[in-house]
Amino acid sequence: MSDKPETGPGVLAAAQAALAAEHAAVYGYGVVGARAGESRTAEARQAYAAHHARRDELARTVRELGGTPRPSEAAYALPAPVRTPADAELLAAGIEDRIAGAYSDLVRAAEGPLRLRAAAALSEAALRAARWRGGGVAFPGLVERSQRAGNS
Repeated sequence: MSDKPETGPGVLAAAQAALAAEHAAVYGYGVVGARAGESRTAEARQAYAAHHARRDELARTVRELGGTPRPSEAAYALPAPVRTPADAELLAAGIEDRIAGAYSDLVRAAEGPLRLRAAAALSEAALRAARWRGGGVAFPGLVERSQRAGNS
């Protein structure tokens, strides 16, 4: 990780977007952890820790790219109320879908070691989403985009 990230068109913007997604994921997993069923609490804690670490890594990357890391918001709007363990599982899967989308953009923009790290993060998000959802999707990272296109 000591390799300086390659700069190219949109790399800093994609890194900032991934950082913003990680901030939201850390917040969201606080809610997931509070509402997940006992059998999924450890999984929620692991995901929280993973997103926390990725968030810190991305903040360093943004600085290495010459930017100022985007700060987290005080709170984030959730897509739906989270009252039950099933609601928490849906939220977790949605968080991972959004994370996969942000990393897919970073994979597209970056080169070298940063692209490899972004691809690894995309893969991890896709696996977590599949575990929370109970099944995978054909193109992780593109789900949210295809849903938006269908709603337009």
